[in-house]
Amino acid sequence: MSVQPDPRVARTNHALRQAVVELASQRPISQVTVAELAARAGTTRATFYKRFISPQELLIEVLCADLDRGHRLEDENRSTGRYSGPELTRMGVDEVAEHVLRFEAVYRHVLEDRADHVVHQALVRHFADYTLRQLLDLDLAGLPPANRHLMAQFLAHGFAGAITSWLSDETLTKQELVDAAIACAPAWWS
Repeated sequence: MSVQPDPRVARTNHALRQAVVELASQRPISQVTVAELAARAGTTRATFYKRFISPQELLIEVLCADLDRGHRLEDENRSTGRYSGPELTRMGVDEVAEHVLRFEAVYRHVLEDRADHVVHQALVRHFADYTLRQLLDLDLAGLPPANRHLMAQFLAHGFAGAITSWLSDETLTKQELVDAAIACAPAWWS
C-alpha cells in the first residue's frame, strides 16, 4: 500500500516553485529574499526553511528538475531504437535549448549579476553529472582512454559557455546554438 502525499504539501511546494521562477524572472535570484518568496507563495518563512536553505537552492532545484525531464525524454527516445545517435544528440541539445528559452528571463539575470554564479555553477554541475553518467553507462564506440570525470567537466563547461554566449548575443538563434553544439560534440558522443 502506497502512502499518498499530503495535497497541502504538494500545493505549497508548487507555489514555492512557481514563486521562485516568477521572482527570478523579474530580477537576479541573489536579490530575492526568503520573506518575499514566502509571501508570493502564500506561505511562511518557517515553511520555506523546512524545505530549502535559500532561494538559490530552490531555483536550482526547479531548473534541474526541468532539465531532468528532458533527459528522461531522451532516454525514452533512446530505448525505442528509432533514432540514430546523431539524431538523439540533436534532440537532446535542442531540448536543453528549449529549457533555456522556457527560463530565459532567469538565465539572463544570471548573466547580468555575478552574484548569481551559483545558478551557472549548478548548470555546469548538472551537465557534468549527466555527461559522466553517459560516459560510464553507454557503450560509446571510439571513446578514448582518458579520465571520464575530466572529460565530463570539459564538455559541461563548454556547453554552459556556449549557452552563455548564445544568451549574450541576441542575434544568435536557437538553431545556431544547436548546430554549434553538435559541430563541437566529439565523434564518439553520437
